[in-house]
Amino acid sequence: MSKIRVATRGSLLALTQTGMVVDRLKELNPGSEFELQTFKTVGDKVLDVALSQIGGKGLFTKELEDALLDGRADLAVHSLKDMPTEFPSGLVLGAVPEREDPRDVVITPDGKRFEELPAGALVGTSSLRRVAQLRAQRPDLEYVPIRGNVDTRLRKMEEGQVAALVMAAAGLHRAGFTGRITEYLDPSFCLPAPGQGALAIEIRDSDSRVGQLVARIHHAPTALEVMAERALLARLEGGCQVPIGAFATFDSGLIHLEGLIASPDGAKVIRYEAEADAGRARSLGVQVAEWLLAHGGQEILASLKA
Repeated sequence: MSKIRVATRGSLLALTQTGMVVDRLKELNPGSEFELQTFKTVGDKVLDVALSQIGGKGLFTKELEDALLDGRADLAVHSLKDMPTEFPSGLVLGAVPEREDPRDVVITPDGKRFEELPAGALVGTSSLRRVAQLRAQRPDLEYVPIRGNVDTRLRKMEEGQVAALVMAAAGLHRAGFTGRITEYLDPSFCLPAPGQGALAIEIRDSDSRVGQLVARIHHAPTALEVMAERALLARLEGGCQVPIGAFATFDSGLIHLEGLIASPDGAKVIRYEAEADAGRARSLGVQVAEWLLAHGGQEILASLKA
């Protein structure tokens, strides 16, 4: 087989995640050769503005997708939560590997838990979804945007720019920073982003050779979970500008999904959960989204678009 060209972002975490995928593909496809090609996305270049303020879709994916479409790359590795719910014409989701821990975590330099932070403490996070939920619990704290690589954010905290960080557990685990985690936040306290903890392997829909190769690392339970979460996201038409959470679990043939939409100030947090047969994962996502819209979510979305 000829060399497989793999598109990835150039950050420490992206390269680590892509390396894990490539190692697994090599293991299951001995004899195949892989070549990494790194790209800088809009989200990588604009670091002094919160994601919610940049606008647009595909902030971390477009440049990789362009490389797939024009033939410079054969597959791309993404964090699934960064991917828009609609794929460009000609591209498809080729595989979803087994998910890492989907929860959010708190990191503090002195071991203080979130509930122990003093009033007025600065909490750094890049996510409007996290801010809305955390502000609902602790309106006495100050939440500030903090972007950059995992190690960059940790350094900023050590320098005293913030008293705490709230980040995704999965990235810290994969990048080797598990020991820095102070506290895991239960989904009942802070619902994760749709697709959080999962990776996505994107390919050209016409490339059956690469499709067969990546299918060997596809994890069906994870794919069902993120299908439900992304269906909810698609129905709410949400992106980085809307505080939306979704977390699905697959067990014994059933998918359980909890969804959330909140106002950015945390004053309104609407949650709903439901369960369905795994074969109805996508329709379950739509069902939960419809309930959220009918019980105050529509007003939140309208206010954000005004």
